[in-house]
Amino acid sequence: MIIFAENLKEEKSMLSVSNLSVQFGKRILFDEVSTQFVQGNCYGIIGANGAGKSTLLKIISGKQDPTSGHVHLEHGKRMSVLEQEHNASDDFLVLETVMRGNKELFSIKTQIDKLYEDYTDSNAEKIGELQIIFEEMNGWNAESDAASMLSNLGIDESHHHTLMADLDGKLKVRVLLAQALFGSPDVLIMDEPTNDLDYETISWLENFLANYDKCVIVVSHDRHFLDSVCTHISDIDFGKINHYSGNYTFWYESSQLAARQRAQQNKKSEEKKKELEEFIRRFSANVAKSKQATSRKKMIEKLNVSDIKPSSRRYPAIIFEREREAGDQILNVENLSASVDGEILFKNVNVNLAKGDKVVIYSKDSRAATAFYEILNNNQKADSGKFEWGVTTNQSYLPLDNQSFFEQDINLVDWLRQYTKTEEEREEVHIRGFLGKMIFSGEEALKKCTVLSGGEKVRCMLSRMMMMRANVLMLDEPTNHLDLESITAFNNSLTNFKGTVLLTTHDHEFAQTVGNRVIELTPNGAIDRYMTFDEFMSDKSLKEQRDKMYQVTA
Repeated sequence: MIIFAENLKEEKSMLSVSNLSVQFGKRILFDEVSTQFVQGNCYGIIGANGAGKSTLLKIISGKQDPTSGHVHLEHGKRMSVLEQEHNASDDFLVLETVMRGNKELFSIKTQIDKLYEDYTDSNAEKIGELQIIFEEMNGWNAESDAASMLSNLGIDESHHHTLMADLDGKLKVRVLLAQALFGSPDVLIMDEPTNDLDYETISWLENFLANYDKCVIVVSHDRHFLDSVCTHISDIDFGKINHYSGNYTFWYESSQLAARQRAQQNKKSEEKKKELEEFIRRFSANVAKSKQATSRKKMIEKLNVSDIKPSSRRYPAIIFEREREAGDQILNVENLSASVDGEILFKNVNVNLAKGDKVVIYSKDSRAATAFYEILNNNQKADSGKFEWGVTTNQSYLPLDNQSFFEQDINLVDWLRQYTKTEEEREEVHIRGFLGKMIFSGEEALKKCTVLSGGEKVRCMLSRMMMMRANVLMLDEPTNHLDLESITAFNNSLTNFKGTVLLTTHDHEFAQTVGNRVIELTPNGAIDRYMTFDEFMSDKSLKEQRDKMYQVTA
C-alpha cells in the first residue's frame, strides 16, 4: 500500500525536498526530511494541528526559509500557489488578476503592450521576439482561457472587468482560485482551498483536480475533498513526511487496521492475513475518479500493514449519551420566517421532526441556517410563525459563534463545572477525566478559557454538550477550527448517536454520513426530503425547484 516517494525512480520527480530541517527555538518541526513529489500525483498533506502542514507549503513555495536543506523545482517548470491574502489583488481588474497567475506570461504581455505604446522601428524587432515567446506560451488565448476559467467557477462575465476591491469576499476567493489554476501550472500548491467555497464550486474543483495530470500538493480538513482528489496522502508525524498511496479514507482505515493488528499480538498470522484480504476486497470494489484508479491498483498490490507507521495522533473520545429517550413529538415549526435588514432569509417554513431524524439544515445563504438555530434556541425573535419543542425533549446547541461562552477569566475545570448536574460530576477528578477525553490532559486542564484557540474552544463546547446529555443536538458549522482527528471522531459519534440531530456543515462527508433528511431554507419556503445529502444535491428535478425558490421578486 505504501509507496515512498524516495523509491519512485521510474516516475518523473517534479519537486524534491532535500535534508529539510525546521526548528523554532528548541522545537523541531522537521528533521532532515528528504522526499519528492511526482508529476501526475495529488498529495494530501495531513498531520495534527501544529505538525507543520502550512509551514511545509510556505517553504516549498519559497515564502519561508528552512533552518537547513533546500527545495528543488525541475528546470523550466512553473509553480503556482493559491493566494491566502484575499486583498492582495484589490488594485487589479478580475480578468487581469487571473492572468497574473502565470507571472512569466503576464510579464511578456505587459512588455509587449508597453513597447506598442511607444512604437518605433527600433523596438519592432524586440516586439517580434517577445511575440514569438508569447505565442509559444499560448498567450494569444490567455484572455479567453482566463474568462473561461472564471465562468467555470461561477464568476459571471459582468464581473470580469470589475475591480477586485469591489467584489464580495466569496467571489474574491473564487477569482484567486482561478488565478492559481490558470495556465495549467506544473506544480500547484493549495492550503485549505475549499474554505469559503460553496457546494457547486467545491464539486467543480474536485472534478478538475481529479483529472489534472500535473503535480498537486494540498492541505485540507475536508475529507470528501481529499478522498475525491488525492492519489497520495503525505503524513507529517515525528518530524518526518511519509507518502502513502491512496486517498484519505484508505489511509485512515488502513492505519486503524494496522493499530488493531499491532495491539493483537496473540492473533494468528492467518487471521490477520484474512482480515487484510477482506479490507483489500472492500476497497478494490470502490475505485473512485479516473486518476485514482491506477493509484488504487498500485496501493492494493503493494499493501503491507506492517509498513504503516504508528501515529502520534490523539483522537478525542466524543460520546453523546442521552439522559432519557425522547417521545414521538420532537419539534413542530409553523410558518417561521426571518430576515436581516429587510432581506428575507427564509419564509413560511413548516417542519415536523420525528424521533431519530438526523437533519442537514442547508441554505445557499449561511445566515439563514444560523438564524433558524438562533430562533429555536430563543436567542433571536422570528419575523413571524412559531415553534414548539416536544415535552420529553432536552436540547443542546453548538452555535456558530461561541465567544460569549468564554468571557470569564477562569480555568477549564471551573468552566466545565458550570454545566455539571450532580455533586459527583462537580468533583475535580471527574471533570479532569472528562477534559482528558477531549485531549486537555495534565496542566492543559488549568488553562484560562480566555486564551484558548478556536479548536480548543470547540472541544470545550463539545465537552459541555456531552455533559448535558441532551436527546436533541443542534450544530451550526461544528467542524470549524477542528483538526482531522477531532472531525473524524465527532463524525463517528454523531453517526452512532440514537437521538435527533439538526446539523449545518460545509463538511461534505459529515453531511453525507450523518444526515438521513435534508431541509433547505430559501426565501420562498423550505424543501424537505428524506434522503441523503448527495441524493438531494444531485437530484435534477430538485435542482430546478431549488433555483426557482431562491428567486426573490421585487
